[in-house]
Amino acid sequence: MTPTDKTVMGSNLCRVCGGALFREPLLAFKNMPKAAQHLPDATTVDKDHGCDLDIFQCSRCGLVQLHNEPVPYWREVIRATAFSQEMGEFRKEQFKAFVEQYGLSGKKIVEIGCGKGEYLSLMQDAGARVTGTEFSEASASHCIHAGMRVERLFVEGPEIRLRDAPFDAFFILNFLEHLADPNSTLQGISANLADNAIGLIEVPNFDMILKKKLFSEFIADHLFYFTRETLNALLERNGFEVIETREIWHDYILSAVVRKRRPIDLSAFRQQQALLKSELTRFVASFGKKNVAVWGAGHQALAVLALADLGGTIKYVVDSAPFKQGRLTPSTHIPIVPPETLTTDPVAAVLIMAAAYSNEVASIIRKSFGAQIVIAILRDDTLEAVN
Repeated sequence: MTPTDKTVMGSNLCRVCGGALFREPLLAFKNMPKAAQHLPDATTVDKDHGCDLDIFQCSRCGLVQLHNEPVPYWREVIRATAFSQEMGEFRKEQFKAFVEQYGLSGKKIVEIGCGKGEYLSLMQDAGARVTGTEFSEASASHCIHAGMRVERLFVEGPEIRLRDAPFDAFFILNFLEHLADPNSTLQGISANLADNAIGLIEVPNFDMILKKKLFSEFIADHLFYFTRETLNALLERNGFEVIETREIWHDYILSAVVRKRRPIDLSAFRQQQALLKSELTRFVASFGKKNVAVWGAGHQALAVLALADLGGTIKYVVDSAPFKQGRLTPSTHIPIVPPETLTTDPVAAVLIMAAAYSNEVASIIRKSFGAQIVIAILRDDTLEAVN
């Protein structure tokens, strides 16, 4: 069950991680504006009523959030910052640096929640091939009539596929804090990205709000109040590696650059397995049929025996632990015997796989048998002869 399945209004669960909210609200404000974009006029003022905001914190992930329904237009982007010349100049420089730093010139970038396209043209001017998504029919139409490439939709989850996907990068600016289910939207974004894609994500800076005690920053539109820590946690839990998070725009904004998480490349493990298997096979074969013992029945030794396919070639496995003796190695089914078996049923060589105890074991064997037995130690990924 996802957090969204569980976090119906009236529950006491975090919208993001599903953890329990602290029982008491951090703050409770009465008669607040019911929406930042709901501005009554003379004909509607009689019907305007305030709302109560209850602000809670998750006891598990620490995210501060409203315990209110989203505003009716939460899927739409409405930007008053479009009227700020200073912000426009800031975004031009920011987007230019973003495109240059991450090699995005000529690459496909999507803005999630583009409003009326205030930033699409600026990212286009920075050298990228830009697409936008916007839920508002009026805003999407405005963009399209202005010659911008925009899809009228909201990225609800990973089942949503955009026409121009996969994208090399994305940006979502001061929109994430409005979303009823940021997990699903972030997963939907990821599903439309190329491997190793880059993202720019910005939200209001709750660290600064806390520092300056800006109580008026709580509004019905913003369901979430992200610190650097809780923003990074949200992004990481939804498949992104956080490259950096910093404060911008007079510290009012947290700006995170992320990369779509990709699987760790473990191909070197397979290569090393093949090399070690070949080395062990040659070593064992050089002493004839079943004339080599292994010392050590720990988990690493058991794994090496299986992965190197040594089950039919090793005479027995020596281990000092009485509870292992008289049993068989899993998968390879080699008898596990006590150390004295080296005297009663001798072998030509002992291959020690005892991790940190290997030197101690080699000393015991050499002291007991002198040069009668060839000794080799498995050191991480190679064999080392013991003189």
